[in-house]
Amino acid sequence: MAEVKLAAQVRTEFGKGAARRTRRANLVPAVIYGHGAEPVHVTLPGHDLMMALKTANVLIGLEIDGKDALVIPKAVQRNPLRGDIEHVDLLTVKRGEKVNVEIAVHVEGDLAPGGNLLEYVQNTLLVEAEATHIPESVTVSIAGLDAGASVLAKDIPLPKGSVLAGDEDAVVLQVVAAQAEEPAAEGAEGEGAEA
Repeated sequence: MAEVKLAAQVRTEFGKGAARRTRRANLVPAVIYGHGAEPVHVTLPGHDLMMALKTANVLIGLEIDGKDALVIPKAVQRNPLRGDIEHVDLLTVKRGEKVNVEIAVHVEGDLAPGGNLLEYVQNTLLVEAEATHIPESVTVSIAGLDAGASVLAKDIPLPKGSVLAGDEDAVVLQVVAAQAEEPAAEGAEGEGAEA
């Protein structure tokens, strides 16, 4: 995964009014924490941050007052109406350090014939990976699976360097038979017509 570089400025104003002024200037308030250090409050360029966050678990290289910091997003707060980013929590990481992240689960192939449906029990999988080599997603083959079949977390092949961090017996995908509608009873239609 490529590293995205962003310039950050240390925040000195706090509170709702200061956050609004920051957002009007097309900047996003953020907090950097981790490794037992004191949290650092910064502002980040809004558009550049939005583009970086289009990639899940993106590795961000920040330049803060001449110092470099390597971070990954931990929590992103968005405006519920407009969808723009209001605040970001960033976790400091080091090269070679292992982190727990959720990665997307994608499927390939076709289910067995017969009108079966695929149900996602979990859309993501919790894995432990090196901070600079976080996989974007995992792909699972569902080719030929029939009703009643399920895919457990331990059955999903993980990219090299990643290990499962969650419950290995958790159901991620399951195949269910399509439910057919019951035909309406004949007596129900004709009731009330005889009078």
